[in-house]
Parts: sequence; C-alpha cells; structure tokens
Amino acid sequence: METILVVDDEKNYLVVLSAFLTEEGYETLTAEEGQQALEVLEGADIDLVLTDMKMPSMDGIELLRHIKEKSPDLPVVVMTAYGTVEKAVEAMQRGAFNFIQKPFQNETLKQIVDNAVATYRVVKENRRLVQALEDRYRFDNIVGKSKPLQDVFDVVQKVAHTKATVLITGESGTGKELIAKAIHFNSPRGDKPFVAVSCAALSETLLESELFGHEKGAFTGAIAVKKGRFEMADGGTLFLDEIGEVPVSVQVKLLRVLEEMSFERVGGAKTISADVRLIAATNRALKAEVEQGSFREDLYFRLNVVHIELPPLRERAEDIPLLAAHFIEKYGQEANRGEMTVSPEAMRFFYNHRWPGNVRELEHTIERAVLLSSGNEITLDDLPKDLVSFSDLEVPMDWQKLSNLPETLEAIEKRLIQKALALSNNVQSRAANLLGIPRANLQYRLKKHNIV
Repeated sequence: METILVVDDEKNYLVVLSAFLTEEGYETLTAEEGQQALEVLEGADIDLVLTDMKMPSMDGIELLRHIKEKSPDLPVVVMTAYGTVEKAVEAMQRGAFNFIQKPFQNETLKQIVDNAVATYRVVKENRRLVQALEDRYRFDNIVGKSKPLQDVFDVVQKVAHTKATVLITGESGTGKELIAKAIHFNSPRGDKPFVAVSCAALSETLLESELFGHEKGAFTGAIAVKKGRFEMADGGTLFLDEIGEVPVSVQVKLLRVLEEMSFERVGGAKTISADVRLIAATNRALKAEVEQGSFREDLYFRLNVVHIELPPLRERAEDIPLLAAHFIEKYGQEANRGEMTVSPEAMRFFYNHRWPGNVRELEHTIERAVLLSSGNEITLDDLPKDLVSFSDLEVPMDWQKLSNLPETLEAIEKRLIQKALALSNNVQSRAANLLGIPRANLQYRLKKHNIV
C-alpha cells in the first residue's frame, strides 16, 4: 500500500483529501506546513507528496526544492489556486510531477495521483533490479570445491526455487548471509527485495518496530508512520541474522507472522499482510536454547524447515588456496597492485592456522597483507605478528620431569592458554576465540591449571 503525504495549511482540505485518498486505497499522512512535512519525510516511507502552493513560512516551491535535494525521484504534485499558473509552471520547471488547480474534480485528482504513484513504483523497481544485479556479483565470495561446501551448494540449489523457510547455522565468519543471498537471487523472488536485519544490534523495542513498523505516536520519537522490514520485503526475502538474540516477547509475534503472514504495526490495529520468504541465521545452538527455555520450541521448528550447516574453514582447508587467490585478486585490484602470490611459508601458515574467525578472518588477513606487502609476494612478515606468533608457538618441554603423555599434554595445554591470554591482553573472550573453544570451557581450564 503506497503512502501519500498531504501538505496544506487549510485543515478542511487535509480532512477531505485524506478521506478521499484513503477510500482510493492509499495510506495518508498530513502536515499543516512545510517544515512539518520535511520532518514527516525524514521518518516515513512516502510514495507521493501532494502539497498546496501557498502556505505560510514555506511555500510549495520552497518545499519542492527541499524534497528534490534529498529525494530527486520522489514525485511531488502541487495544488494551486485559480490565477497562479505562473507558479505552477515554475513548479514543473523545478521538478514537480504535475499540478492541479483548486477547486478540482475528484476524478481528475485520482488520475494524477495514480499516474504519479505508478511512475514512482517503476522507479523503485528499477532501483531494486540494479541492486539485485550488483548483489549477484558478491556470490564470487562463495569460493570452494571441498566436499562440505559442495554439499551446502546442493541444498541451496534444491531449496532456492521453493518458499521453504531456511535456518542457516555456523560459526561467525562462515558466510551465512552470502548463502542467504544465494538462495534469494537464485529463486523466483530474485528480482524482488532482499532485506536483512541484524537482530543482535537492536533492543527489544527497536527490533519490534524495525520488523513490524510503527504508527505515529506509538512511542516517544515516533513522529510518523514507519513501514517495517516485513512490509519492505513484501514479495521478496527477509533475512534475520542472529535469530538466537531475539527476545521471547518478539519471538511470539514472529511465530504468528510466519504462520499467518500478517501482523500489526506497533501502536496500530490494522492487520497488514506480506508475502515474505524468511531465512534466519545464527551461530548459537538453538536446539540447546530450546531445552533451556530461552528460545521457543514452536518457533524453532517453524524456522528449521530446511537446515543448512556451514562448515568452519578449518574443516575445509583444501579451499584455503582458492579463497586466498580470490581475496588477493580482489584487494590487489582495489589497491592497483600487480599480480601477487603467496610464499610457501605463508601458505603453510594458512593451512595450519585454525582460523577461529573463519573466512572473514582469512579475508581481513589477506587484505592487510596486500596493502602492507612491499613486493609481489605475501610472506610471513606481511601477516599480523600476534597471529603468526600464536600459530607457531613453541612449547618448552622438560623431558626429565614429564614421563608420560597425559602430563605432557597438560603442560602443553597450560602453555597454550597462557600464550593466548598474553596475546589477547588477558581478555578471556578473545583468548577463547584464539584457542577455538567456548569461554566457559576456557574458564574451566583456567581453574584446572590455577591460572590467575
């Protein structure tokens, strides 16, 4: 449903026009003067501005100028009084879509409004298609020939042409959003919006508003109607990243949307329908959280129609040379570097490193090396010192005191933990990440080895 902003200092006109446009199937917002209209435009998704020409403080021409500076494609229709044709011509010269003289016939207004909205709809659709084409090139980042990754590709190919909800799991940095985009752009919805939301980045109140939208006055700061991500993704795909971070109260509403494909905006009573394909992702063990009661079981089963588990980079080491070559080419071109290679010692390091940050960590490591390398070959000297020193850790052994394997392994473990803490400035979460173990596991081992 398109939204029209009506701007007029005569309240009677606002009431009459709002009622008429609502009957014609449009959602309407109103403003009594230009500055108020600009504030509404800042906080709402508007498809057409219908403004009076003569208003105090800021007339229609000035309002048109401000609108075109920020949103050149947004259509503006100017209402003029009898005898102000010159002003109407000026408005057209400054980019107005059309003008209409007061008083006017409803049918004339309807025709102008319908044409303006239809034109803007085409403009927005073209934008989406261009963005879709740009996003397709990002799939080059899904590089690999390993069996685990090929298995993922097989599932993507089978599920892309369906409407099934997909749950993508895997460690941070394994490429969950890239897989979600691969599903979307290889589906019949590929020319429609792909809308992503990071659930962990928003508070409970903001997340609910972001997903479902809100009505004007729903809470402090809600100065205008705002469409939620479900509305924005209508006809396309909504990607909910870090779904495990969604509060239980929002989980209830999310479940209803998945089952009925309808919802109400925050502070609203009107039921809105949306045709959305949902893809969710998490690096958390949702099944365990269901057992603990922190994630709804019914929502889990509704999300987990098709499950894709992305393998960590350490489990598909044969892909590392391909990924390294891809990132070297990518960042080498951006930095206008010539053809670059990786030294045997650096490649051996790439193979041996555990890559707790997975493909993302490898990418950032390559980007840094390309920028800092003084030659056309990436060597160990071009890699972060803490990364290399930790990977090449030498554990001092006293074979006179250590006479069996268990004692030797315990000593190695203690030394590795101490080294990880030193490299991470005693930040336990980072040390656990370096070691590739959960923080709780690290805390247990700190107590076991009496490391303070």
